[in-house]
Amino acid sequence: MYEERPSRLPGAVVWTNTPAGPGPRPVLPDGCMDLLWCEGRLLVAGPDTRPYVPEGAPAHWAGVRFLPGTAPALLGVPAYELRDRRVELADLWGVAEVGRLRARVGAAPDPATALEELALRRAAHTDPPDPLLGGLVTALRAGRPVARTADELGLSARQLHRRSLSAFGYGPKTLARILRLQRALALARKGVPFAETAARAGYADQAHLARDVRELAGMPLGRLVGGGA
Repeated sequence: MYEERPSRLPGAVVWTNTPAGPGPRPVLPDGCMDLLWCEGRLLVAGPDTRPYVPEGAPAHWAGVRFLPGTAPALLGVPAYELRDRRVELADLWGVAEVGRLRARVGAAPDPATALEELALRRAAHTDPPDPLLGGLVTALRAGRPVARTADELGLSARQLHRRSLSAFGYGPKTLARILRLQRALALARKGVPFAETAARAGYADQAHLARDVRELAGMPLGRLVGGGA
């Protein structure tokens, strides 16, 4: 069973996932990155461009999910180095430091809250995320075109692409596709007919929606809405 709550870290979400059902469900691209705890391990989930299916036996997970573009400053590594990857936090911060953090989280009564405390302490000593790219995320979530948004932010296409790679792990057009997918899923899960979902989410038509969902989520929209992920 999956549960989440808003974090004390602005924009972040604290979540837990306890095994339920026959097997793991795919994690879909959403533009976010996560700090993870699972059975004594501290990991980082990089930005996905395809569905991710957890390996091994079902396990209890806890995590902090960061808004698109906000995790790289906190983690100290550009997002493109973690694209479509799950890596040990020790690979980023060092074995000794992460060993201490792992012991602290493991001893806590609630690992999710302990992860949140870890993120809050780290954020207090790192530079804030790029505010321009926060504006980009807001605009793309609203369905604004990438080129127009770049002009409004005063960035050339090359500048925007370079800064997006570091912040999101991929270019702004990929981010726009992923955020559009999330808009479509939110509408479809509310029972909005697929043709209307396509129009409201910003697709050319329902066929365009179907192609994008298959490419990014690996399965048809009907299966996603019916509980496949």
